[in-house]
Amino acid sequence: MLNVETLLEAKKFRVERRAFDVNGRPLVHDIVVHPGAAVILPIMPDGRLAMIYNYRVATGGELLELPAGTLDPGEDPLTCAARELAEETGYRAGRIVPLVSFYSSPGIVSERLHAFLATELTPGQPAHEGTEQIRLAPMTLGAALLAIHDGRICDGKTIVALLYYERFVRGAGGGA
Repeated sequence: MLNVETLLEAKKFRVERRAFDVNGRPLVHDIVVHPGAAVILPIMPDGRLAMIYNYRVATGGELLELPAGTLDPGEDPLTCAARELAEETGYRAGRIVPLVSFYSSPGIVSERLHAFLATELTPGQPAHEGTEQIRLAPMTLGAALLAIHDGRICDGKTIVALLYYERFVRGAGGGA
């Protein structure tokens, strides 16, 4: 890398212009540097998923999604997952295990998401941040998969976590 210039510094990310050489050719690329996030697939004691409706300013509306949140500086993804689950749903997990990690959009964003399965949930009061507009939307896994199919779930991290869980955890991950 030849040069890094910060174009924008925001609360949760920054935009950098990176100049570098590829095979002796100078290139410039602008990227969003993001600390990463955790997404949680919480299974309530009755077997339903603790999904949420979350108002997203970037989309101009409410999205049906799994609870998630941005990692604080130096924060472990598992710690973030437990914190976000409690803040957004009120549930505390007796058990949280990793599912899969993935990049959200690696062509322009460095964000790596870490998906977790949360079980042995106990209810509590959510602690939404002042800017959050979140409401609980419990549903079965089958209903969530149907919501992916019919377009009611269009959030990438939620789709990845649900399909990964269905295919590789619940479905035991076999071949084609």
